[in-house]
Amino acid sequence: MTNRLSSRGKQSVLLIAGILMIATTLRVTFTGAAPLLDAIRAEYGLTTAQTGMLTTLPLLAFALISPLAAGVARRFGMERSLFAAMVLICLGIALRSLPSALLLFTGTAIIGCGIALGNVLLPGIIKRDFAQHVAKLTGAYSLTMGAAAALGSSVVVPLAQYGAGWHGALLMLMIFPLLALLLWLPRLRHGAPAALSNTGALHSRRIWRSWLAWQVTLFLGINSLIYYIVIGWLPSILIAHGFSEAQAGSVHGILQLATAVPGLLVPLVLHRLKDQHGIAVVVALLCAVGSLGLWLMPEHATLWTLVFGFGSGATMILGLTFIGLRASTAHQAAALSGMAQSVGYLLAACGPPLMGKIHDASGDWHLPLLACAVLSVVMAVCGAFAGRDREMV
Repeated sequence: MTNRLSSRGKQSVLLIAGILMIATTLRVTFTGAAPLLDAIRAEYGLTTAQTGMLTTLPLLAFALISPLAAGVARRFGMERSLFAAMVLICLGIALRSLPSALLLFTGTAIIGCGIALGNVLLPGIIKRDFAQHVAKLTGAYSLTMGAAAALGSSVVVPLAQYGAGWHGALLMLMIFPLLALLLWLPRLRHGAPAALSNTGALHSRRIWRSWLAWQVTLFLGINSLIYYIVIGWLPSILIAHGFSEAQAGSVHGILQLATAVPGLLVPLVLHRLKDQHGIAVVVALLCAVGSLGLWLMPEHATLWTLVFGFGSGATMILGLTFIGLRASTAHQAAALSGMAQSVGYLLAACGPPLMGKIHDASGDWHLPLLACAVLSVVMAVCGAFAGRDREMV
């Protein structure tokens, strides 16, 4: 009996390690390119709007693939599906790093497909195997995701400047999915069963008719929209205000780190609350404050980046936690995750290129930042409703 318990404990530790390592790949392989966008644009002669497509393509992939992820998991198993996600990310990184504009965009789209699978399935696997610790594990993997992204954003510019070039710097990011593949291999050997049954399709249909599901979806979706606007264009915003490329890359890394910090704090607060509507409003409004600060006082960009990053990171953790808390089963959690991320990333896909065009037309970043502040207020309203203590039926 003791050996059996010990074996179960070891498998749980390995599963958590695998989840956290997969989490490292779900942002850094995408956002790590942002500090290098100016160099990429210069080499290939891209317009601002075309460069924005490097941010938009993964978001479109998220929107298209997210509704399919639960079905893929039902057919092939959650473990195999997550393994396939890491393979896709590795393939995308390799193609993106080759000296070809076509392969740059192709690889970026493939990376988005892999990230989409991981984004949808991780909340489902946490609901399945750690139903009593949804908030804690969501916070842990959000922290890991943000920390890895901060590391990536901070090192890509020095790597590009000191010998590797931007192609080599982007290729270096493959270390994250490769390590995830190694940690996830034992899950395949143990033949872990699929998490989702054939009833998942029924949950997917019902979820789209639920007001609560739409409240969670818009809370997550608007956060994705403003986050990817800021994460995609922050280096350009800072350079426009006199920051060097290296300084902009460092502040970009600070943004990633700031989004990770709530992973330590939010889970500690949530279990003390009867519901989450109040904290949802507060963290959403922090995004508004950070956006307005970058517009009105860009000389204090580091401070406003910290405020925005903390608010956006906390909002994401709350939104992902809502998926587990508002769903009554793992099947429903996967369906809600697919809906929220599909709609959210479809919204987010419109943001970077639209804001790039507005910048080109107006000549500055004032209107995009003001739009982010207004959207943050709308997000706070959605959070007030999504944070109420209730489950979907």
